Amino acid sequence: MQHQYFLLNKPYGMVSQFISSHHVRLLGELDYNFPTGTHAIGRLDHHSEGLLLLTTNKKVTRLLFQGAIPHGRVYHVLVNNKVNEEQINQLRKGVQFKIGLNQYHTTTPCEVSIVNPPMVQFPGPYIQLERVPHTWLSIELTEGKFHQVRKMLTAVQLKCKRLVRVSIENLYLGDLAPGQIKEISEIDFFTGLKITHY
Repeated sequence: MQHQYFLLNKPYGMVSQFISSHHVRLLGELDYNFPTGTHAIGRLDHHSEGLLLLTTNKKVTRLLFQGAIPHGRVYHVLVNNKVNEEQINQLRKGVQFKIGLNQYHTTTPCEVSIVNPPMVQFPGPYIQLERVPHTWLSIELTEGKFHQVRKMLTAVQLKCKRLVRVSIENLYLGDLAPGQIKEISEIDFFTGLKITHY
């Protein structure tokens, strides 16, 4: 069977799934005729935007997230204040947040920098940037705890106002508009993810 692979710029306010028991905006509402068996690899919550991978190949999730080699993901994040060097260094070195009853997680060291302009081509329905202090950060992670980026920012007294995933390894959001889908070949997909055996 020939599998298919897609890049999607997931819009704000949409979940990363085709079926839900809740009344939410679903991937199936996009103006695209996905083949049977298409599913999202990983997730972005409904408040988050950006690069989401989809495929008909059920093995990809295991190859990408359960292998021995971690895969980098870059997020461009709008925060509600001017960020100082101490906060950036804290994020780089690792911060701690609660993940359960009396359970805490300390993040692994990661790449964090101020980015101006961000790799985001389209405005979001959030804040009037010219009226309030703000900073765009680029955060590259190789781990993905639930709401990790938002919790990392909270740990250094910052609030996430917009979160856009701009890349997964060498697969990039590029100039895809929100809701736009691009199909790519199998070899380009796995080469982009730096997966050599599939």
